[in-house]
Formats: sequence, C-alpha cells, structure tokens
Amino acid sequence: MRQTVISFIQKHKLIAKHKTVLVGVSGGPDSMALLHFLRSIQTEWSLKIIAIAVDHQLRGDESKADIEYVKNMCKKWNIEFYGTSVDVPSYKIDRQVGTELAARELRYAVFEDQMKTHNADYLALGHHGDDQIETMLMGLTRYANSRALTGIPLKRIFSTGKIVRPFLCVSRDEIERYCLDEHISPRRDPTNDETNFTRNYFRKYMVPLLKEQNRNIHTTVQHLSESLQDDEQFLMKEANNLFKQVILFDKKNNRASLKIREFVTHSRALQRRVYHLILNYLYDELPNYLSYMHEEQFFSLLKSNKANAQVDFPHKLIVEKSYQQVNFYFSDHAQKPHSFNEIIAIPGELDLPDGSKLLAIHTKDPGVQTEKNYLCGVDQVSLPLHIRTRQAGDRMRWKGLNGSKKIKDIFIDAKIPVNERDKWPIVTDNNGEILWLVGLKKGKPTRQKKSTSYIQLFYDKGNL
Repeated sequence: MRQTVISFIQKHKLIAKHKTVLVGVSGGPDSMALLHFLRSIQTEWSLKIIAIAVDHQLRGDESKADIEYVKNMCKKWNIEFYGTSVDVPSYKIDRQVGTELAARELRYAVFEDQMKTHNADYLALGHHGDDQIETMLMGLTRYANSRALTGIPLKRIFSTGKIVRPFLCVSRDEIERYCLDEHISPRRDPTNDETNFTRNYFRKYMVPLLKEQNRNIHTTVQHLSESLQDDEQFLMKEANNLFKQVILFDKKNNRASLKIREFVTHSRALQRRVYHLILNYLYDELPNYLSYMHEEQFFSLLKSNKANAQVDFPHKLIVEKSYQQVNFYFSDHAQKPHSFNEIIAIPGELDLPDGSKLLAIHTKDPGVQTEKNYLCGVDQVSLPLHIRTRQAGDRMRWKGLNGSKKIKDIFIDAKIPVNERDKWPIVTDNNGEILWLVGLKKGKPTRQKKSTSYIQLFYDKGNL
C-alpha cells in the first residue's frame, strides 16, 4: 500500500518535499494510518508534520479518550500534536443545522485556524477509495446534476495552502491491513455501524454489492471522479467567462438579469452552470429545498411564449421574464416605482428620482431633433409644462395617428418591461395633454400654430 500511495501522491502532485503538513486525526483507522504513513516518509521528504485532533463533544468520555489516544500516539511517534474541543450540540441549535454539518463547520474552522498559525502548506485528510464510492452513490441518489457525481476532490485550495487526500487510491480493507501490519490499534466510533446515517447505510449494504462485481471498484470510481472533475473544471471556467459576458449583476440591490436571445445561443451545459452561478451569487446560502424542478422552471421560462411571466423560488427570490429579458430579484428588495410629478422651469434643469435629468430652454433655432429631445412652439402648449409618471387612462396622439392611443398599449408595442412602465417619464402641458412619452413617442399638440419661439427639452439618461 505504501508504494501505491507514494505513486498516487507523485502522479497528482499532492505533496511536495520540504513542506508543512497538518493531518486531521480522529483516532480511527483511516487517519491513524495516514499519520503513520506520512511519518514514514517524513525524513526522506523533509516534512514538518503536525497532528490536529478535534473533540466534537458528541460521545462524552469516549471522544475525550479518542483525543487522548491520538495525543499519546503522537508522543510515541515524536509528532507535534494539537488537540481541542468544539461544542457541536450548542452550535447545531444556534445555527439550526444537522449534527454532521455542524461538526464539519466547527472542525474545519479549527483546521483553518491551525493552517494560519503554522503557515501550513497542506491539510492532509484520511478519505479513502470507499469513501469516494459512498459519496458518489449518495450524490446519485440525492441530486440531479453532474457536479454531484464528481465526488471528493483530490485537492483544493484551503486557508494558507491546500487540502489533500492521499488515500483516495486505496480501499478501507487495505487501510485495515496496513494498521495490522504496522501494529496500529486505532479507536473505533460505534456510530459508524448505525445505519440510520445515510453514509453508513451505503457503506454496509451498497458498497459490498459493488465490490462483488468489481474488487477494484474504488480504483474505477476514483478514475471516474478525476475525469468528471477535469470536465467540470473546464466547463466551470467557460461558464464563468460566459457569466461575465451575459449577466448583469447589481450587487447593491442583489439583482441579476440576462438577455434571453444572447443567453440561449450558448450550449445548454453552459446555460445550466451559469444559472447555478447566478443562484450562488444571489443566495447567501443555497436553500435545501432548491431542486432540479426549479432549474426546469427556469428553462421553461426562457422558452415561454408569454411576454411577461414569473416563477417564485425559495426565500422570496423572483425569477421574472419580461419580453426578452429575465430578471432575478428578491421580493422584499424589489424596487418600488418612482412616482413623481414635477413642474418644468423654462429655462431650467430638473433632477428626477431615478437619477436622470431634464433640461429646458427657450430657442429660436430648432436645431437637430433626436429621440432624446423634444421641440414645441411656445404658443402651441399651455404652460407650465410638467413631467410625471403614468396615470390610469393616459392616452396620447401624434402626427399620422387617427385618434389617440393608450400609453399602456404603446408600452406593450414597444416591449417595455412591466417593471419599467410605472417610472417612465411623461411630459405634459398644464392641461394634461401628453406631449412626449420620453424616448418612445412625440405627441402632436392640439393647438397647431406657427411659432417663431420654441421650447426645447433635453432628456439625459444613458439607456434611452
């Protein structure tokens, strides 16, 4: 086994010589075998080894005895030792999380602290090939995405260095034989035999069935895991690049949006990963009941023939389709429309609630007209002019139109998103006649008189 692990470490560049390695040690066969193995190469590889043991306060005197056992073995093997205890029972109540997650979070907090204290290069953990099989089987039964099948990573960035798992190339049986051969008498956690824990159920009933078909299933599964992780790493790199290109993310208001036509030109594999990146950005912590059904709802929304539709996600997240755009926002953070009604001073400049500006001047030279300015004769309108948001029953008329048209219908024809309509600026005269639906339509004043003096309005907003 020793040579198998050394070859595995060298192949994947898990540990380099002349480095500091922390080892997470519980006292069980896996971690004790790992500690002993690293000690066996310590001198040749010039490694500084420090054992870290954490009592989770879940098994009373037994878990205290585990820590004491590790401490004594480290003294016998001349290995530096650090032991501590964490209050998992209290933590799980405070955070409203399960025992396993609470223990993991507190344990890794200790690991991170010790990595920083020793400026360590590696944290070595004793996960082995059978753990990999169990993890991938659990992923298959719990989740509906390929990332859940990638299993336990060989290495990953952590604190001041990396987490590494040198034993993923060997089975539980090989580790047990190693302990016998090296006269290691590890501690045994009786909860490992209780099948009410999901992992233990797979360990006791599922893994043995697979091993009947393939004695080296741990090697096969580890190779599959590495291949899937390579594929996933590439796809996530591409997805992150796509995310930067097509997703508009508003950190201040915790909102995101995408243009459907641009988004759907990319492969479904990348679309799916970008969707999950959006959720990771928006949620502080992904809800447990966020499932593949929500993913299906998102993709159905993209293909929907409805101009406006929405789906409710967990924790008040709204996924809203508005014509060719999809918006993600939390309902309790939804931006309320900026309702306003202001008189326009001529000449003068007016700041509007959304940060846009309106400039008004008198002029005798109409100049070049664009969608961002409006011109009318002084004698054609009733002063003062107003700028406001829409009101029920608003209609306007313009040159070439027979009669008038509802502002609502103009918005629909122009495919203006629903959430934009209630804050859209409208210019009227003092009689309420709509002169300008800013950026969309220029009205025709009722009074058609020739003028030599004009009012010129300029509207300044980047997206109009």
